[in-house]
Amino acid sequence: MSRFTKFWKKFRKNENGAVTVDWVVLTAGVVGLAGGVLASASSGTVEFTDDIATYMDERIE
Repeated sequence: MSRFTKFWKKFRKNENGAVTVDWVVLTAGVVGLAGGVLASASSGTVEFTDDIATYMDERIE
């Protein structure tokens, strides 16, 4: 058995750091989802603010 084969078998059995990788993937997913939500919500708030400004301008004049 070659040296690399022994190393590879040992590497595959070792689970140290697996939880860290899970957390990195989970955190990246949450950050991506939050970014998408913020991007879609920000355009809606700008439109809503413009509607309020128009309404107030009509009432003041």
